[in-house]
Amino acid sequence: MSNIQVIRGMRDIFPDQVIWWQRMERTLIDVMQKYGYGEIRTPFLEQSELFKRSIGEQTDIVEKEMYTFRDRDESLLTLRPEGTASVIRAYIEQTQWKKEPITRWGYLGPMFRHEKPQKGRYRQFTQVGAELIGSAEPAADVELIDVMMSCLFAIGLKDMKLQINSLGCPVCRPGYRQDLVGYLSGKQSKLCENCRRRMISNPLRVLDCKESDCIQVSLQAPRMLEKLCEACATHFEFVVSGLRELSLGYEINDKMVRGLDYYTRTAFEVVAEGLGAQNAVAGGGRYDGLVAQLGGPQVEAVGFSAGLDRILINLLQTLDEPTKPDTVFFVSLGEKAWKASLQLMKLVRKAGVAVESDVRMGSMKSQMKRADKAQARFVMILGQNELENQRIIIRDMRTRVQEKKQQEIALSELPVWLSANFGSCE
Repeated sequence: MSNIQVIRGMRDIFPDQVIWWQRMERTLIDVMQKYGYGEIRTPFLEQSELFKRSIGEQTDIVEKEMYTFRDRDESLLTLRPEGTASVIRAYIEQTQWKKEPITRWGYLGPMFRHEKPQKGRYRQFTQVGAELIGSAEPAADVELIDVMMSCLFAIGLKDMKLQINSLGCPVCRPGYRQDLVGYLSGKQSKLCENCRRRMISNPLRVLDCKESDCIQVSLQAPRMLEKLCEACATHFEFVVSGLRELSLGYEINDKMVRGLDYYTRTAFEVVAEGLGAQNAVAGGGRYDGLVAQLGGPQVEAVGFSAGLDRILINLLQTLDEPTKPDTVFFVSLGEKAWKASLQLMKLVRKAGVAVESDVRMGSMKSQMKRADKAQARFVMILGQNELENQRIIIRDMRTRVQEKKQQEIALSELPVWLSANFGSCE
């Protein structure tokens, strides 16, 4: 019988890697809170109908990528493939618009899509995102983009470009769609199989295809920015001027569209170097009709999400290793010493210091090897003699000064020593 292995497209994240994740997640939550975005945590599982109605039944996500199964009551459930739909479902369920006119929520957690695994793309992946719900004004778009860029800058992401576009609205998009389909109809033989299908169901996605032949076709395609109604054109110009005021560099990419059906007007992406063709690390846009589409009132909104798995690949190329906080390693020689060390370790942890020990209670040599591997800042040694004399040996593992390398203090002096080396000790 073969060993059970991790599911393809998913992976384990081990402690030396989790250090990176924890630092990144803390930073992201802190940035969003400074902008007034409270964290919301939605379930991993939702009714499948939520994503069919929000993302669109003819999108790749719904047609091919969702993890959907029947519950014991035969209802269809889906592991969430993205975060916005769940946030809006919670917004509607709590009648949030009655509590406050503007809602700012951020989220961070795992999403699930059955995609082809590749560099930075997994079937279980982690996204951070934020939603500003309750405003149709372009000022909301500017704020949301500012939040996104501040998050990315704060975690150390560099060599990135912000791309923006407008996808129009129900007034001007139908006419553009008709022009685009008319243009593509004469070039079907040059399109890939996916784009020939998209040409009918979601023609704007053809503009975003990465196949070389489709890229060539899209070069001469009609431009949405030239077909915008006056309201959409004014909205887009306000967003662009706001980005200039914030000194946020950007480029207009009129071929950039978002893969989800609910986007209107402003759309944006951040692309990073070093990730190949699939180089988008963050993106989002305005979705003015989604709340009503899911059963709520007409409430406008804008949001972004970022894939942390891809971002971390980029960060690992440029950032120094996170520094491990100073730790104390207890070496206990004998059963009596080990029992006595339990209260001492609790005292050290109460001072806010991480403590490790070797519960195997091996030899002095083996425990010191373990302390070295754990990269302990200090080693506290407690043996039979020390226990009888109510003293403890403290060894500094980083200093080369011999007189500071090792000292022996009374157990009663340990709180004072902790305060001197680690700050206040309760």
